[in-house]
Amino acid sequence: MRTIIWYIHLVISTLAKTPEMYSLKRRRGRMEPAEFERAAQKSIAGWARSQAEWSGSRIVVTGDGHIPQNQAVLFISNHQSNFDIVVFLGYVGTAAKGFIAKAEIEKLPLVPTWMGFINCVFIDRENMRKSAEAVLKGIEMLKNGKSMVLFPEGTRSKGAQMGEFKKASFKLATKSGACVVPVTIDGTYKIMEANGMRIRPADVAVTIHEPIFVRDMTKEELAALPKRVEEIIGSALLQKI
Repeated sequence: MRTIIWYIHLVISTLAKTPEMYSLKRRRGRMEPAEFERAAQKSIAGWARSQAEWSGSRIVVTGDGHIPQNQAVLFISNHQSNFDIVVFLGYVGTAAKGFIAKAEIEKLPLVPTWMGFINCVFIDRENMRKSAEAVLKGIEMLKNGKSMVLFPEGTRSKGAQMGEFKKASFKLATKSGACVVPVTIDGTYKIMEANGMRIRPADVAVTIHEPIFVRDMTKEELAALPKRVEEIIGSALLQKI
């Protein structure tokens, strides 16, 4: 019954939020960019939190004070579940943040419009040229002060164990010079993926680690960055497995 109720809520809440988002889109030209992004983030964060609440899950975040203020941040996280998006939109920081997302999401109804409000970049992993263009777009956004979220595994692990981090994705950090904030998400897969897409309540622990400032790193330090970040993120998982 919880599963049916949650999916009904997902559809109704998405449809109910859509007029608000299109109204915001129409007013965009009369708003300062920062004002528009704050309004979009606040609206989407409320929607995201409702998805977690209606699933019966509890999201506990530690280390929120580690997020640097007034600068672009590249959040790098493990990826257990579709609910990771909900976690970042509703519970990690208060500033707007975009995602490096799979191109397939562009085919979904309504969602691409929402994601466009928060500066998401869609990446086609089957097309090398388009993938490179998407990475360059993400780098440019970071340089322009837009925070981003990167899942370097490239897909959901659907469990507690992390998949392999793709080193190429770290160009977003090394080429932009943006501050990197590692994030460990533990437990989101228990809400949906572990149950054959049925919804079950779960306790989710989100650990925001200390920031890594890459701008003044040596070439050797930059080369070691992917492994360093992977170990930091994994350390919080290993304590719970």
